[in-house]
Amino acid sequence: MAKKPAEVAAMFDSVAESYDRTNDLLSFGQDRLWRKKVLKSVNPTSGQTVLDLAAGTGSSSVVFAKPGVKVIASDFSEGMLAVGRARHPELEFVYADATQLPFGDESVDAVTISFGLRNVVDPKKALAEMLRVLKPGGVVVICEFSHVRTPVIGSLYRWYLANVLPTLSKLLAKNKGAYDYLSESIAAWPKQEVLVQWLVDAGFKDATYKNSSFGIVAIHSAKKASK
Repeated sequence: MAKKPAEVAAMFDSVAESYDRTNDLLSFGQDRLWRKKVLKSVNPTSGQTVLDLAAGTGSSSVVFAKPGVKVIASDFSEGMLAVGRARHPELEFVYADATQLPFGDESVDAVTISFGLRNVVDPKKALAEMLRVLKPGGVVVICEFSHVRTPVIGSLYRWYLANVLPTLSKLLAKNKGAYDYLSESIAAWPKQEVLVQWLVDAGFKDATYKNSSFGIVAIHSAKKASK
């Protein structure tokens, strides 16, 4: 599956207005639960800066907006960013390619990316960039679709991706191709343990993951070593 950045960005531009509503319906509201779990893993405190990559319209970023916490919502879809700026003027939105972040070394306390790493053309390069911009002792949290371990539930989930998701996307989304791509990218994404190893190879420590919704989603976390 070719992930040409310009084409992926254009695809997300085309669904920006309806993206949050469609995802909420397609996930049966589970996306809100996953965002709460990411917030718990990051646990930002006053004085810290959280960089949320692939933030889209900011729905994944706004949960970090606690008193005294600076939140930077970044994405490589200008259409998504435009919708986000209108909906969440309290957030800072920045255009950014995850493989070449426009932020200084050791400049943020936490980096998050929800349902976006699998869309990056070079995920390992993106992980290296996350490590670079993190302060020593900082945390990275990755929320991504993953692999269900329970055979029965796994079979049902794969059936949903192959049959229900395309049907619903025809009704709900302006760009059906965006949700065909969603199914394909989920199927092609590596298993939980592989992403743990990628984090270790990138230089992170204490890499681990927790499954959510039977492994439909996995939340990976790791730290940058303290000096």
